This record gives sequence, structure tokens and C-alpha cells, in this order.
Amino acid sequence: MTQDTLIEDSVDGDLPSRLHAKEFYAKYEPREILGKGVSSTVRKCFEKKTGTEYAVKIIDISGEKGETYQVAQVKKDTYREINILRMCAGHDNIIELHDWFETPTFIFLVFELCKKGELFDYLTEVVSLSEKRTRIIMRQLLEAVLFVHDKGIVHRDLKPENILLDDNLNVKVSDFGFATTVTDHELTGKEVFSLCGTPGYLAPEVLAVSMYDNAPGYGKEVDMWACGVIMYTLLCGSPPFWHRKQMLMLRAIMQGNYSFGSPEWDDISDVPKDLISKLLVVEPSNRLNIKECLAHPFFVREVSYRVLGPQKKFYARRVFRVSIASRYTRVSPTKSWLLQWLYGAAIICARFFYRLHFFYTNPLPISSDVIKTNPYSVKLFRKLIDGCAFGMYGHWVKRGDNQNRAALFEHVLRDDWKTTVLSANAQT
Repeated sequence: MTQDTLIEDSVDGDLPSRLHAKEFYAKYEPREILGKGVSSTVRKCFEKKTGTEYAVKIIDISGEKGETYQVAQVKKDTYREINILRMCAGHDNIIELHDWFETPTFIFLVFELCKKGELFDYLTEVVSLSEKRTRIIMRQLLEAVLFVHDKGIVHRDLKPENILLDDNLNVKVSDFGFATTVTDHELTGKEVFSLCGTPGYLAPEVLAVSMYDNAPGYGKEVDMWACGVIMYTLLCGSPPFWHRKQMLMLRAIMQGNYSFGSPEWDDISDVPKDLISKLLVVEPSNRLNIKECLAHPFFVREVSYRVLGPQKKFYARRVFRVSIASRYTRVSPTKSWLLQWLYGAAIICARFFYRLHFFYTNPLPISSDVIKTNPYSVKLFRKLIDGCAFGMYGHWVKRGDNQNRAALFEHVLRDDWKTTVLSANAQT
């Protein structure tokens, strides 16, 4: 890197020279580093005119860090990402490209700043999410995917690392570097036959194009598979497909070999499991599409019969009571109905909290044998064990395949064949 294209940042390292990026520095002031990639750095910055904070992705296209053909590919991918972000502008759950600049050596992409960071880091902090919280996050993610798919775009790299969270923990889908456009009826061209994405989130048909010459290609269904992997991971804290040997993991993906057998799934209802099982389907044509997914019972708010059923059934009687009462009181029928509804709701809430308090203060007894032999089967101990594990080793959970968060859930002892053989020989 030449000295006239970089200046030394005493805190965080090198910055592009102000002399060669006048247009960017005229509007923005860069701050600390938020993240680094092979050819890019993400920094916090603020707009001088408004004082608003943003995140700027600074992409190196100087050629100092790679061959000429690599630089050309980086520029091509960046231009494509810019065009796709413009096509997807305006959705609440998609990252906003606020501004961008280009110099002979750098491209600056200015995005809205999501201060809560990545969903990946948030999940590492909390280990796993409740069904309610998972429902909120997955609905926002799927609505963003619906918007993208309606534009004829497939993301191809959906994963917790590429999902950002704002101050209110709202989802912002980001990193459209692998995104491309497809057609609904004909998948032609190089893009939909290329192998790209993150191994643990790749759909079987994406792997197939790299393994078989006659593979038919792939389309928007790959994003639905990735959504299934994400939902599985949110609920239990560990991905459905992982093995220390990547070839075995890829084989499991090709076969759709996963299960809900771990203890984390004992406290999760059947409805989210059903949705996941309909997303992680090997055959793309049998996989739920985005609209079918949003119409699944997991996202449909259930109406309580206890509240609404009797109101319909006894509506005539209630009207009669209200009409009689309104003759002798100055309370309007509308207000009287509201008071009755509030009274009924208060009774239901009181019963609910009484039962909740009862079960909290009177937990089921736990035998000492269970604690000695399988403490992980007890939810209370499981949460404690997982919390301690991620508290101590959370810094170790990285994005590399050899440091997958699933490794922290390997709580079953492996068979020590050497000790077994030696003990068997000693007995004979």
C-alpha cells in the first residue's frame, strides 16, 4: 500500500488518505473500527452536517492485497450489491444504504448504524431464544425475505452474522454481497449455478451444483432453507447441521439429516418444530415458500376461546343486561360493556398469575439420581450449564467452521476406546 493512499490512525490502524477521498471526508468523519474482512473494513462514522452516526464499509480496490482479477471481481460484486440495495430500499427490516463514494483505490458504502450489532453476537450472549422472541425475529426476517423475493432477488447468504439489530432489537438484513437476481420460470446463467454462501447454511441444491454436472441449478428456495437453519439455531442455540469434519456435515445437509432429539427441544412446542421440518426439506419444490411460511400457525395469533367465544355466544344476553342497566343508570351501554370486558379480563389475568406463581413456588421434585446421571435433562440446570459455558467461552465462538457454537453443546461423553480395551484386557 503506498503512503499517499493511506494515513495512519493512531488508535485503529490505517485510514484512506484525506487527499484521495476528499468527497467522503467532506461529509463524514470516520471513527473506531467495528469489523474487518479480507478486503474491507467497517467503521463507525458521523455525518458532519447532521451529527448522525452511520457505519461505513471501506472496500480496498487498490490491488495491493490481491491480484488484478480479484480486484475486478470485488468491484463487480460491490456494484451489484449497490444496485440490489437500491432495489430493496425502503423496507424497515433491510439495511439502508445511505450514501456511497468511489475513488481509484477505495469504495465507501455508508449504511445506517445498528448499535446492537449482529444477531450472532446477541445469540451468543443469551444462548437461545424463547418461542415468542423467535416468532418476532423470524417474522421480521421473513417479511424482509418476502420483499426481496418479490423483487426477483435471492440473498444466498442468510445467517445470524448477516442479520443486524437496531436499538429496539428489530431485524435488519444486511450483506447482499452474494445476492443476485433470478426469474420465476427460468433459471439460466452463471449466477444460479455457482457455489456461494456459508457451509452450515447451504441448501442441498446449492451443494448439488458443485457435485453433479447435470444439476438443475437453484432459486429462491435456498433462502427458505437458510431461514429454517436460523430458526432452529435461535430456538435451541445450536445449528441443525454441524460436525467437526466438514464433509460429514455437508453429507448431513444433502440427506436432510437433523433431529429434535437434544434436551433443548423438550421445552419447545410442536408448532415451531413443524415449521422447521417444512423448511428443511431436501427437495426444493416440497419446501414451504415465503408466503406459505408466513401463513403457518406459528405466526398466526391464536384467538382465545375463553375471551372471544363466550362473548359471541352470549352477546344477546349481554345486550339485554346492558339495556336494562342503562335504563336505571347514567352509564352508557358502550361504557358498561367495556367495564364488563375489563372485569372478565382481570379475572383471567388473576387466575393466570396465580397458577404461574403456584408452579414457580411449587416445582416438581428432582431426584438425586437425575442430578448425578443426567443434570442436563433438567431445564433449570441446563440453562445454568449453558449460561456458564457461553459466559466462559463466548469469546471463543467465532465465525469459522472450526469454532462453531455447536461445539459448546457437545455435552455427551465420547467413548474412550483405548481405556475400554485396556480395562477389558485387564479383566481377562
